[in-house]
Amino acid sequence: MELTLLGTGGPDGLPMPGCPCAACALAVGRGTRAPTAVVVDGVVLLDLTPGVALAAARAGQPLGGLRLVLLSHPHDRPPVEIPPGLPAPARVPDGQRLPLTTGHRVRAVATDAPGTGYAIESPGGLRALYLPPGCGPAGIANGDGPPYDLVLLDVVGRPDALARLRAAGSVTGTTDVVAVHLDHGAPPEPELTRRLAALGARAVPDGTTLIVGDYQDVPDVPRRTLVLGGARSGKSAEAERRLAAFPDVVYVATGGTREGDEDWARRVAEHRERRPAGWRTEETCDLVPLLAASDGPPLLIDCLALWLTHVMDTAHAWDDPAWRTGAAREVHARTAELTAAWRATHRTVVAVTNEVGSGVVPPTPAGRRFRDELGHLNAALAAESEHVLLVTAGLPLPLR
Repeated sequence: MELTLLGTGGPDGLPMPGCPCAACALAVGRGTRAPTAVVVDGVVLLDLTPGVALAAARAGQPLGGLRLVLLSHPHDRPPVEIPPGLPAPARVPDGQRLPLTTGHRVRAVATDAPGTGYAIESPGGLRALYLPPGCGPAGIANGDGPPYDLVLLDVVGRPDALARLRAAGSVTGTTDVVAVHLDHGAPPEPELTRRLAALGARAVPDGTTLIVGDYQDVPDVPRRTLVLGGARSGKSAEAERRLAAFPDVVYVATGGTREGDEDWARRVAEHRERRPAGWRTEETCDLVPLLAASDGPPLLIDCLALWLTHVMDTAHAWDDPAWRTGAAREVHARTAELTAAWRATHRTVVAVTNEVGSGVVPPTPAGRRFRDELGHLNAALAAESEHVLLVTAGLPLPLR
């Protein structure tokens, strides 16, 4: 089964007409995207968009053999001109099945926002799923069938929809997940490719033909990702984005609670509101057992600087005499234990930490000690990480 993507952009395309934003200004050349429309084996067209005939001609995809033209979402724009010879476009009721004389089978899939998704099965049994912009599946998207071979959806706008498909078994490690409906909410390249790869997805240019079942190079999600940044740099939000498309994430909060500290309570509340509803929170500094578990959902640890603060508190390492008489050995043993667990873990894990040492030198010996120990810990974990990011002003810079 072959799917030709005549467009991969949002309903208004990219750049969006008249939009002065930076993302639209950077969308030039191969970065431009027409509204998403997909031709399946030359017999089914998913979404009729402006200029579809010209886009098909550029992609070398004839439209004369189309048997079915399906719309996936409400159109509040002027009607699109239907090229001569094309079947009348239609949206079909959720759950309706449409067998074609070519041997293809199409099923309308219910979504959690206005729109209709479509599951398509080839005569040979290959399966693809197409979801409208801004939509996730409502209920079981695969109809109790096997996992899909290819899924096209709004990964950037609805990573939780991908998480839901994974939780239901509709998407597995061998499913080719391709992001479509890309608009100015998506980061420009090369960050788009990096962000999608962290979610186990990819994007392709307009005009690309995907051969379902032949794509073997599914993006390999990094097992260990370390996200560094200064205060209010956006590092926590970036770490959360790296796991937004996975179900049942365990959010490991190392900060605990602070009695009577209203500002701290507000910060914690902001974090909780930003997390997907399906994530579970554990407030603990006992990280080694979590990393040592042989299986389990992904971990998000926020943050290592607070973990080190707890370790130094426990060891009384802020006191100079105590540091010289045993606290240093205790702190170093705990950080070595954490590093070894990080290196050996089989779980997908993203950890947040503070980047230190780039500004004012702390005025106290205890402050300088903490700066030095956190720097050593960051370097040790970075050396054992597949993916390392430095976030500055909300922008992630890949270091590895």
